[in-house]
This record gives sequence, C-alpha cells and structure tokens, in this order.
Amino acid sequence: MRIPLPSALTALALYAAASLVHHVHNAEFLDHYPNMPAWLTPAAVYGFWTAATAIGVLGYVRRRPFLLVAYACYGLGALAHYAAAPLSAHTPMMHFTIGLEATTAAVLLIVVLQRRTA
Repeated sequence: MRIPLPSALTALALYAAASLVHHVHNAEFLDHYPNMPAWLTPAAVYGFWTAATAIGVLGYVRRRPFLLVAYACYGLGALAHYAAAPLSAHTPMMHFTIGLEATTAAVLLIVVLQRRTA
C-alpha cells in the first residue's frame, strides 16, 4: 500500500511552520534547554531559523532540490538536542517541538527525494 505524499509546497510550509514553533520555543526558553552553548542567544536562534527557511524557500522557488534536501536535513538536526542531554532532561513541550520539527523535516525530505526518483 502506498501512502499518498503531500505536495512539495505543502511539505515545505508544514516544516517551516513546525520549525518556527520549535525555534520560538527554543529562543524564548533558551535558559531551560539543557547544555546549550553559552554563546547562543535568542536573536541567534531566530537568525538561524530565518537563514535556514530562506534556503528552503529559495530551493523551492528556484527548483533546486539540493537546497530543499539541505533545509530538511537542518530540521533533522533538531534531534541533536538529545545528543546534548538525555531525554529526561527535556520537558514535554521540548519533546513536542523537537519531534514536530524533525517529523515534518523528514516528510519534506521524503517528498523531495521521492519526486527526484519518480
């Protein structure tokens, strides 16, 4: 059974929104996220989201799948929170926003790669 995939634009929009939710939570509760680097500021978190999302949008508009793949891989990087600290060090909302970003990034990656091989 084949699972229908969303369009690339839908997958991009869902991931961008989920990524924004995670980045806003990360920026606003930065001091609560375990083992974050001392140099990281809320402004930097928002800057990373803006830059990454610009790459994803550019990849879609210019039809550059490698940029969409890079953007999706950036979202999978949210799982690095679990390399920085154990699961038990994160709150339920942290788990939710990390999981939401990683899941929607994976969907975008699957959509882009599936379209490239179809």
